[in-house]
Amino acid sequence: MIWFFVYVAAGALVGLLAGLLGIGGGMTLVPILAALFAAQNFAPAHIVHLALGTAMASIMFTSASSVREHYKLGGVDFGIVRRMAPGMVAGSLVSTVASGWISQRHLALAFAVIVYCGATQMLLNRKPAAARTMPGARPLFAVGAVIGVVCGLVSAGGAFLTVPFMLWCGVPMQTAIGTAAMIGIPVAIVGTAGFLISGWNVPHLPSDAIGFISIVALIGLVSGSVFTAPFGARLAHRLPVLVLKRIFAGLLYLLATKMLLSYW
Repeated sequence: MIWFFVYVAAGALVGLLAGLLGIGGGMTLVPILAALFAAQNFAPAHIVHLALGTAMASIMFTSASSVREHYKLGGVDFGIVRRMAPGMVAGSLVSTVASGWISQRHLALAFAVIVYCGATQMLLNRKPAAARTMPGARPLFAVGAVIGVVCGLVSAGGAFLTVPFMLWCGVPMQTAIGTAAMIGIPVAIVGTAGFLISGWNVPHLPSDAIGFISIVALIGLVSGSVFTAPFGARLAHRLPVLVLKRIFAGLLYLLATKMLLSYW
């Protein structure tokens, strides 16, 4: 039972960050879950797979809770969602289904490298000069597909890539954050399906696992995140988030480094 409450606490922290920064929380959750699963001696050969799958599943609920608040505040552009989400969904499905054939060691390396890049972007806080408009449907699908592949590899909603891209296309910051959270929902749904498929017949997983998803951990994470994500979303519309972004970037560096050292 103690582990369940640890999951709740982790979910509460990630939910706050999800609402505040528009992220799904996967980049933060994966190394935390990997450490918690390792402490419980869960499937040593598949700890990273379990952490990725469970984190991806949690994004469905965390992002939904965050989006409700952003929508109330007028921070979601559904036109961008309709044009960008299909490519991201396709890319995410490909990488999550393929994850079952990638070794834990190489998954940890890919995770660390991508998270280092995302954290550096947050730390520098470089805002690209705005272009005139979002590109057409085909270029946007291609951009979304590339981002979707990355999302699947690190179990993220993609905000660390989609927010800067939307800013470059002239989308206001608050709208970019809310729209990125909305796009994260279909990406997480399809990504979760990918981890279910890739882990379906894998032996020696925990008794509560369905594919590469720990149901007990998922329930705990969601129990914490759905209450804090709306609060974070409200703060995003009231507070300057530069300092918080830099603190979060520092946390990502530490978590990614720990994961790399543990599994490489």
